[in-house]
Amino acid sequence: MHTQASNTSQLVSTVANDRKSCKMRIEPALMACSGGIPQLSHRLIDSLAFRFTTKAFRAFPKALTTSFPVRSTRQAFHKVLTCASDDDVFTWDDVVRISKPETLPDDPSDLRGYWEKIKICNRRLESQSEFLSFVIEDQIVGYIHKGFAENLRSFKDVFTFPPENSDSNGSSITLHSSLNTDEDRTRAVGDVIKSLGEEHIPGIRNELYPVTSSFGASIFFSLERAAAPYFGIKAYGVQMNGYVEKDGKKFLWIGKRSQQKTTYPGMLDQLVAGGLPHGVACGDNVVKECEEEAGIPSSISSVAIPVGAVSYMDIDGYRFKRDVLFCYDLKLPESFTPKNQDGEVESFKLIPVMDVANIIQRTQFFKPNCSLVIIDFLFRHGYIRPECFGYLDLLQSLRSGDCS
Repeated sequence: MHTQASNTSQLVSTVANDRKSCKMRIEPALMACSGGIPQLSHRLIDSLAFRFTTKAFRAFPKALTTSFPVRSTRQAFHKVLTCASDDDVFTWDDVVRISKPETLPDDPSDLRGYWEKIKICNRRLESQSEFLSFVIEDQIVGYIHKGFAENLRSFKDVFTFPPENSDSNGSSITLHSSLNTDEDRTRAVGDVIKSLGEEHIPGIRNELYPVTSSFGASIFFSLERAAAPYFGIKAYGVQMNGYVEKDGKKFLWIGKRSQQKTTYPGMLDQLVAGGLPHGVACGDNVVKECEEEAGIPSSISSVAIPVGAVSYMDIDGYRFKRDVLFCYDLKLPESFTPKNQDGEVESFKLIPVMDVANIIQRTQFFKPNCSLVIIDFLFRHGYIRPECFGYLDLLQSLRSGDCS
């Protein structure tokens, strides 16, 4: 695992250097093409730089040896003239402009842009040695960074640590033996989360996630959702592709997140998505989220089809995300228009599936894990075909995390 992760790290470093070099060439070319417009989106430039420099690679086991040719930049970007005024703001006009087939001379069999989205969701896996196992009743339920663990040491009636002089490799953190019911554990750990507060665990939602070793297994206790990645527990969610068929073509309803969201404000999103809270079944959660996020009545949402799952593991500082997303498809009537009910979505737009694929390939406009769910949709509906180089590698990479 460590050797594989090191190889991935070296590859990512090489790609990053290539992208930096390409950006230095792209920015003047874009300025020349756009008549010197000074406020081009750095996110867009960065995304496009990736498209022109990246070599194909397996999800994480090892690098592929086949490289792709670097294209000329000036002609490719002559229609990409303006975008948002900063890294975090873009409009539907920007989305539509970059999505069109004529905007960039893409090869449909070129999967490099999809690989970037897999990589974004699976960062720094070489850093797993910085985490201690979190064990309950002899089951590993999570991983806690050694640095974050120092915040927990003073709560001696809640957490038990390995001896100070022990070798931390292979060591684990457990809950105090006096906490032997899920209610006691939920209360005790919840009090710790409140004590640590926003300084150490930002974005507290007062929403509980079940702590378990695998989906459907016994629940040891429930944990504040915002704290889930700090304890490295498995988190589960549902994401639904809402699509329409018109004149033999498929379209996806895409949401644009509210600018008031604390996470990924203003970015593109699935029509419906949500975490899986304690005590709620996947299908019931889909129906609930459909009503809240898109105004889809249960008479329609109840026929959403479960089509599988994607998974990923991502390390970001003290946070270790180990997420599994259950995927659903729902074919909607042509006459239906979604309407957000909870204030979390700014607006919706119906976009041809191939244009959505272009957005994923060319930009970082989507909330990262949404890209995985849509890539899975593209596989299942025949938009990514076995003739594409790296087909099986990309398919396998959609379940890079522990899908259990």
